[in-house]
Amino acid sequence: MSALFRAAEAELLRHWDRQTDAAHDLGHIHRVRANCRLILPDEPQADAEAVELAAIFHDVVNLPKNAPDRAQASRLSAQVAGDWLTAQGWDAARIARVTHAVEAHSFSAGIAPRTPEARILQDADRLEALGAIGLARMFAVAGAMGTALFDADDPMALHRPRDDKRFALDHLDVKLFPVADSMTTPTGRAIAAERADWMASFRTRLLTEIG
Repeated sequence: MSALFRAAEAELLRHWDRQTDAAHDLGHIHRVRANCRLILPDEPQADAEAVELAAIFHDVVNLPKNAPDRAQASRLSAQVAGDWLTAQGWDAARIARVTHAVEAHSFSAGIAPRTPEARILQDADRLEALGAIGLARMFAVAGAMGTALFDADDPMALHRPRDDKRFALDHLDVKLFPVADSMTTPTGRAIAAERADWMASFRTRLLTEIG
């Protein structure tokens, strides 16, 4: 890891202080960076260093899922990243590559990615919501928020509106399967499709076990 990346990670940890969030920890940051490196060949015009710095800072401001200003978290994270990179002497154009990527990564912010760096980070972060790691993070967040695993009377929401604030399993259809369909890079789409299939298989097995 370069000295710049080590310093950026130290700044991230300084902002997090003693924050504990199983779904948004340093492991998440490292996996998103690894996903970025997998996707980078799809976007040859991307600034690879800017992409990895955006990955480090993308959740530096991490607000709870039920916070009323949750949709602002990516913009606040971009501001932190921009201020820090300014202090490192980066020029405004490269900083903008990082800050737009950080702003646009968030599903709840609803910002379309306009640059290769933003497309890479958005897909890399969204892969974390899919597959086995996606389900692990989904249930971790549900536990932290006191959400039930599923509606025992109607787990597939056949006779009720889906509500992922009450039932974790509903989150698959409310958000995670749509995330899999939102990928913008070839590598992201391929990995997302395989992980979405696995999640569907998991749900089938879960439904079988609970009868």
